[in-house]
Amino acid sequence: MTRLGDLERAVMDVLWDAAPAASGGVTVREVADALDGRELAYTTVMTVLDRLAGKGMVQREREGRAWRYRPAATREAHIAQLMLEALDLGGSRDAALVRFARSVTGTEADVLRAALSAEAGATGPTIVETGATGPATAEAGTTRPATVEDGPTGRIEDPRPGRPALDEATDR
Repeated sequence: MTRLGDLERAVMDVLWDAAPAASGGVTVREVADALDGRELAYTTVMTVLDRLAGKGMVQREREGRAWRYRPAATREAHIAQLMLEALDLGGSRDAALVRFARSVTGTEADVLRAALSAEAGATGPTIVETGATGPATAEAGTTRPATVEDGPTGRIEDPRPGRPALDEATDR
């Protein structure tokens, strides 16, 4: 997936915002009208949409002499793909994920936890929490919430054989 420039992102925002209401897509004129605060020429918007189609970001269908455009993927799918690409930039993917997990809010952590539990089912990774009474484990999908402890003692057991648990030292 490709990163978008400012104008491309603005055009995609128009398409994503219009997607549910305009399932058949929108015309260049409709996009240009939605971007009226930018004072762009019709041909500029047409060129941006054509380039986005070439990048696979939008789909288009001929309607008479005009084209109707709609996003090829949802905004959320695009953002998720960007996040995956960012993880592939280098360094330790695992350490980046741990750092990300520690940076989310409580509500965001709940959303991630629920999504991971739904995805993993009962066969997901074991989460190890080291507390004052020693380590305690919970399998994903059980009634006990699987969490990553905020402090440096929390570890995430890697489900891949032969891989060490991730901890604060791994994150450095």
